[in-house]
Amino acid sequence: MTEEGKKKTIKLGVSICIVALIAVAIYEYSGLNLLRNMSSPLTREEASSDLTELLKNVDWTNDYVSRRVKLQLGQQGDLKATLPNIAEFGMVVAPAVSSGDVAVEIFVSSEKSGKGTDGWMVEAANAFNAQNKRLGGGSVARIKIRKIASGTGYQFIASRKYLPEAFSPSNHLWIQMAAAHGVNMTLVREKLVGNIAGIVMKTSVAEKLDSQYGSVSVKNVIDAVFQGDIVMGYTNPFASSTGLNFLVTVLSTFSEGVEANMLSPAVVSTFEGFQRGVPFIAMTTLQMRDSVEQGGSLDAFVMEYQTFIKTQALQSGYEFIPFGIRHENPLYAVGDLSPEEMEVLELFAAFTETEKFRKLADEYGFNPSLPYEPAFSIPAGSTLVQAQDVWKEKKDAGRPIAAVFLSDVSGSMAGTGISGVKEALIAGSEFIGPENSIGLVVFNSRVRTVLPVGKFDLNHKAAFLAAVEDMDTGGKTAMYDGIAASLSLLLAEKKANPDVKPILFVLTDGETSNGLKFGAMAPVIEGIKIPVYTIGYEANLAELKRLSSLVEAASINANEGNVNYKIGSLLNAQM
Repeated sequence: MTEEGKKKTIKLGVSICIVALIAVAIYEYSGLNLLRNMSSPLTREEASSDLTELLKNVDWTNDYVSRRVKLQLGQQGDLKATLPNIAEFGMVVAPAVSSGDVAVEIFVSSEKSGKGTDGWMVEAANAFNAQNKRLGGGSVARIKIRKIASGTGYQFIASRKYLPEAFSPSNHLWIQMAAAHGVNMTLVREKLVGNIAGIVMKTSVAEKLDSQYGSVSVKNVIDAVFQGDIVMGYTNPFASSTGLNFLVTVLSTFSEGVEANMLSPAVVSTFEGFQRGVPFIAMTTLQMRDSVEQGGSLDAFVMEYQTFIKTQALQSGYEFIPFGIRHENPLYAVGDLSPEEMEVLELFAAFTETEKFRKLADEYGFNPSLPYEPAFSIPAGSTLVQAQDVWKEKKDAGRPIAAVFLSDVSGSMAGTGISGVKEALIAGSEFIGPENSIGLVVFNSRVRTVLPVGKFDLNHKAAFLAAVEDMDTGGKTAMYDGIAASLSLLLAEKKANPDVKPILFVLTDGETSNGLKFGAMAPVIEGIKIPVYTIGYEANLAELKRLSSLVEAASINANEGNVNYKIGSLLNAQM
């Protein structure tokens, strides 16, 4: 070998040694077998083992709260009580209103009060206002549009915290429920634009279902979920029109379409069995869609046809199976309006029926030509309200929740951050049932368990609230150290009580400055399969969304103003 060749060989050998030393150092620091992780996802056992190794490098102590707060007995979580100021929900059409004009405000569901293909009613209202139409008495008619999810709009109306002049939810279910609360709802139009709710299923799963059950009908899908042959998710029926429609469809299917039997003990018991095959209740349809597209555990999820047909990623490899009542996007007057206000609504409804806006609705994916007729009639509003209560009680199929709340108490959370966390945890505690088990962990440069996981009885709740009140800030941010410790607590609880459903909630600004990092924890979180819900305060939202998406959870932006309502909705759905 030449002298030059010898030098190259020596350099190569040195380089290999350096790389090997770095690899060993990383291994010793993280406790992970990097080559194994690169080749395949971790099993639950492998992930648990790696978590144990990771925790050897985490500064974690128990610092249990010793005091208790005095509780006010008889309190129960009520989403309507957490509703924020109505201004948190934007007015997307807000025309100038002169003296003598007659303006009416309409609550409009998100799929027709947004932008682009979700902005049909916004475009119609702007065009209507531009024409300065006059009423019979000479006043100018004005339409205001407030963008608000159907379930949230219903809660404002039912609680009477804020009443618009009109309501256009996705379907008639919310109208029936509002009327059941004694609010006068007057029909303006049964249908503004047509839509259909459906189950979106992977084509490969649909083919398997067709072979096994003979057809891909809604009833067979529900049976397949009940039997554990497919894994399905759906949206929160307290917030989502499609989720509520699906809940009613399941109950109606089990009662064979007889409304009087929908809430019978036999049907409720069967529904509880069905829920064992539903691992995932999402806050939004987009959350479920992302899970499926990213190769998550879901075989199917729910979505409206208008969203489905306009989502390019779903046009190949997925089937759409209609279910429930049709989403006709009705228009109803709310409360007792003046004749002039009713005239404005009638003029606007007629304006949306012109050829231009019929064609625009078709272009935006509404009014599908699918040959579908509902299998059942719309139940009474009181039945629907009770159905939501049944869902809240039975959604976990008899499996209690074990949850750890992990709170950032680093220096960057000082001020509004930590006060927001405290407020959210105190308000959210009212949505946690006593059958569930709760723990509280805090982190800055180090991790402290301030409340061990335990049944959320009155004593444990009093300790939880005291620990929240005592939280103070300082130090750096070791978020993934806190996540590692919290997952360890949940695994221990799962081992002691195999029936529990573990969940982790992280409240943070999301800026990890020391300790473990995402790269080390991501495969462990995916392998353990415990969902990590994140609530970000002035946070790196992209980082938190990436974290939550690992195991089909959601991420909330606490800076949007209505965070307590969102957290209440989240805990109402999960706890």
